Amino acid sequence: MSADAAPGISAPRSRRTLTIVAVVLIGVALAGDPVARRALSDGRIVELGVLQLKLAYNSGVAFSVGNQLPPWVIIAVTAIITVGIGVYAWRTVPTGSPLGTVGLSAIVAGAAANVIDRTVDGRVTDYFHTGWWPTFNLADTYLTCGVVLVIGSILWEEAALTRTAHAQEKSG
Repeated sequence: MSADAAPGISAPRSRRTLTIVAVVLIGVALAGDPVARRALSDGRIVELGVLQLKLAYNSGVAFSVGNQLPPWVIIAVTAIITVGIGVYAWRTVPTGSPLGTVGLSAIVAGAAANVIDRTVDGRVTDYFHTGWWPTFNLADTYLTCGVVLVIGSILWEEAALTRTAHAQEKSG
């Protein structure tokens, strides 16, 4: 993210936005997990068109990678990665775009919500099922959408820099 991507937005304000968005998203994701466990624990499946609500648990990470490892290893590694992402976000949002800030907030929230969920019983509660993709949860959607927003903000910034450079070439 470029140093001049967000002129006029102060570091405290962008960090406050990062924190508030992440905390709200974490709260929503963690509130949804027990609801899904209660509503779907008897094997019930709710049809929602292309998506189903179907309870599953993942003791590994993405795509069940590492599901044979002890829970404490997965928790420790994912917590360290989450802290690293959080530190990166904290340091970079003051110079980034608002879109990038929201994207990083979603990534931090998704990662943190999954770590918190995993600390309860060594596994993550998943409940969105497509039939053609591994079952996932709301925190996973935060991660995916956050990555898309960060990539979008980078591409937007690059396009803006290119437009500015072309305009300067034509005028100079």
